[in-house]
Amino acid sequence: MGSSYLQEEHYMFRDSLRKFLEKEAVPFYEDWEEERMIPRKLWTKMGDNGFLCPWLDEEFGGLGADFGYSVVFNEEIERVGTSMIGLGLHNDIVVPYLNDYGSAGKKVEWLPKCVSGECITAIAMTEPDAGSDLAGIKTTAIKDGDHYILNGQKTFITNGILADLVVVVCKTDPSAGHKGISLLVVEEGMEGFSKGRKLDKVGLHAQDTAELFFEDVKIPEENLLGEEGKGFYYLMEKLQQERLIVGISGQVAAEEMLEMTMDYVKERKAFGKRVSQFQNTQFKIAETATEIKIGRTFLDDVISKHMDGEEVVTEVSMAKWWITDMARRTANTCMQLHGGYGYMEEYPIARRYRDIPVSSIYAGTNDIMKNIIAKNMGL
Repeated sequence: MGSSYLQEEHYMFRDSLRKFLEKEAVPFYEDWEEERMIPRKLWTKMGDNGFLCPWLDEEFGGLGADFGYSVVFNEEIERVGTSMIGLGLHNDIVVPYLNDYGSAGKKVEWLPKCVSGECITAIAMTEPDAGSDLAGIKTTAIKDGDHYILNGQKTFITNGILADLVVVVCKTDPSAGHKGISLLVVEEGMEGFSKGRKLDKVGLHAQDTAELFFEDVKIPEENLLGEEGKGFYYLMEKLQQERLIVGISGQVAAEEMLEMTMDYVKERKAFGKRVSQFQNTQFKIAETATEIKIGRTFLDDVISKHMDGEEVVTEVSMAKWWITDMARRTANTCMQLHGGYGYMEEYPIARRYRDIPVSSIYAGTNDIMKNIIAKNMGL
């Protein structure tokens, strides 16, 4: 399918990435789901092939590519399966924080390893008692000479087990509410930094999600991203792209589910004819296809505006909630059209059905998206 923001080089990138994934990911994906982990060697292979953070400047090993490459990357990994989202999180959500707010010295140290796949990243916002309410976080980082002393815990952290660098959202001034929030980078191996259990989720089984613990972790002040107390502002600035990535994943998941269901209903027979010949099936497929087309058209428009540097917080919030909701409806319809087989693990619709619901929760719940839209409409 053609999008106005994609040029010939994007299609070439898609072609090479798809071939790579067909060889290096698709045949092993089921095993990774069972093993509950995507191996580190996939990261380094992707790095070797130039698929990680292509938007970074050439001085750090990137290609200086535009966001169109990120769109293609996130679409292609979603086609393999939603458990691949940790790669998109690294590429387009966490590494931009390091690039935009990291000190010059740290960028030289960190970014080339993010491109090679040697360094896997995560961002730690959520706490056991604070999710959507960022101002309510309890993790603190108190300045002590030329270091910060970090204490607290985080949960539901994507890439938590494999992460070498974690952007930790913490309070450097616990009395200042959201104005006391800062972003500090914790490195694997720092004393007092430990990873808890790998969390057992309903879906996204190959995606490593973990609890992280910080006990008097000494963090050098050069690991502060940007300025102290500006963390909340940086998060608000970057969440636009994170939510757009979630919208892209939800859209592709819906498109994949429709395609597999179309194939299934054309083959499956009931009452002496193909399931696709029943009017109910045709209506359900027509409704789903229409919603998916609307989602794609809106999403492409928002992506174009985002690439042009426009502030599209409202539209991104709309895309994130509506598309992920639509993908959940699609999963429901498609599983139903598969009949009893839809409930069997050997059919990919079963995994999609499990994987999609969380997309309406992470990157800001869909209810929070509606709050943002209403606020931006002056309500």
